[in-house]
Amino acid sequence: MEFLVASAVGVMTAGGLYLMLRLRTFPVILGMSLLTYAVNVFLFASGRLTVGAPPILSDGVTVYTDPLPQALVLTAIVISFGMTAVVVMIGLGAFLGSDDDHVDDPSEEEDETVQGPS
Repeated sequence: MEFLVASAVGVMTAGGLYLMLRLRTFPVILGMSLLTYAVNVFLFASGRLTVGAPPILSDGVTVYTDPLPQALVLTAIVISFGMTAVVVMIGLGAFLGSDDDHVDDPSEEEDETVQGPS
């Protein structure tokens, strides 16, 4: 079980990094979301993977899960949703302002072709 979760975190991290290195806005936003999911799964798995155990210690229970990673993941989900909304709005504003969704700045050669030689 641990190998499967570790592999899933690795694949999501690799996919997120690949998408973040693209030159378009939408794949960068998807890559950030994928990295966020990878971190959430990593945080959740850090509290030990226990199936069918209660998250709160009560009388007669010998095996329980740690509730702290669950609380951290819930908080991270809310924060990542808000940050994704902000990044989407910034990307949409940049696209509508320049009619292009490239993430990087234009090079000097592209500036000269658009503005003419100085």
